Amino acid sequence: MLCRLEDLAEGEARGFEVPGLRAKVILVRREGRIHAWRDLCPHYAGGTPMAWKRDAYLNGARTHLACHAHGAWFDIETGTCVQGPCLGKRLTRVALRLDEEGGIHLDR
Repeated sequence: MLCRLEDLAEGEARGFEVPGLRAKVILVRREGRIHAWRDLCPHYAGGTPMAWKRDAYLNGARTHLACHAHGAWFDIETGTCVQGPCLGKRLTRVALRLDEEGGIHLDR
């Protein structure tokens, strides 16, 4: 389990370590939906972690995921880069499942 639904506030983004994955998984709660992305900016081959400090995944206005290393902004729902050096590239979506107690899990 990554976290419980109640632990991720509306408009919040958090990163979670997952055993066996080389990058964190970013969860974002927006308009009641949970979006999940690998914490790898596509600007460089192989990807680069996006946050400059723990859970700092959103831009200042909290409207986009941001790679603070490159200045790229990504649409929260689609993962598409809308500003920055990787314009048009996408983050990698992560499939989730919600259990009956509100636990958020990777859907492997």
